[in-house]
Amino acid sequence: MVRRLTAAAIRKRKGSVFPVITAYDAAFARFAEAAGIDVILVGDSLGNVVLGLPSTAPVELEDMERHGGAVARGSERAHVMVDLPFGSYEPSDADAVRSAVRLVKAGATSVKLEGGEKIASRIAAIAAAGIPVCGHIGVTPQTASLGDGFRMRRVRDRLIADARAVQTAGAYAIVLEMVDPEIAREVSATLEIPTIGIGSGPTCDAQVLVLYDALGMYPDPPSFVRAFADVAAVATDGLRAYAEAVRSGAYPPPALTSVLPAAGSQK
Repeated sequence: MVRRLTAAAIRKRKGSVFPVITAYDAAFARFAEAAGIDVILVGDSLGNVVLGLPSTAPVELEDMERHGGAVARGSERAHVMVDLPFGSYEPSDADAVRSAVRLVKAGATSVKLEGGEKIASRIAAIAAAGIPVCGHIGVTPQTASLGDGFRMRRVRDRLIADARAVQTAGAYAIVLEMVDPEIAREVSATLEIPTIGIGSGPTCDAQVLVLYDALGMYPDPPSFVRAFADVAAVATDGLRAYAEAVRSGAYPPPALTSVLPAAGSQK
């Protein structure tokens, strides 16, 4: 039986450099694993890139269960980290644990939630229930529109206090999103757990990108994103070729249609 990469194994990667990518379905989970990426984040960014929502705030726990389960089924040994969506952990420690349990039952290897000192008790409660937790500070997309928006975070003392609180609460890793690169370097050097950067410079222990941004599938990605492929162009060209073949009568060829079984003949 193939065992999935554990949170403890990820924690031991502190000081190394490793890639993390988001995925939202079984197919891309297989592609990520085949590419040698063994940490997959099922982000609530699916609200934007998959569901077409204006923000991640409307994403429901059921959405994360469905997509987290798909990624788990599409992969074998990758660590599947699944976001706790907005509203699923804020009310109480008990709510946070119940929501995390649901994600684990759906296939998550660990869960991730946003916030620093203010949600440290939620991290501690989930960890005490035996569920590995990843923290997330800096820009926190679920509530960014209520505060400073999607701008680089530069308040050093606040960021370091949040990072330390997340570690002390029991997180095995922490995402730093759009944190000033010099502060991200200091946080990475200070913590004993791996930092996973996104838009926070090159000194974090790992880097994560949204799949649709990394593959050129989403319009207007953040300025820090580098597209490593142009899947949008490949997909559009392929679909255009299919449409033209149908309109011209070139697809399907008669030889294929003539051997199809008669309606009702399959058991």
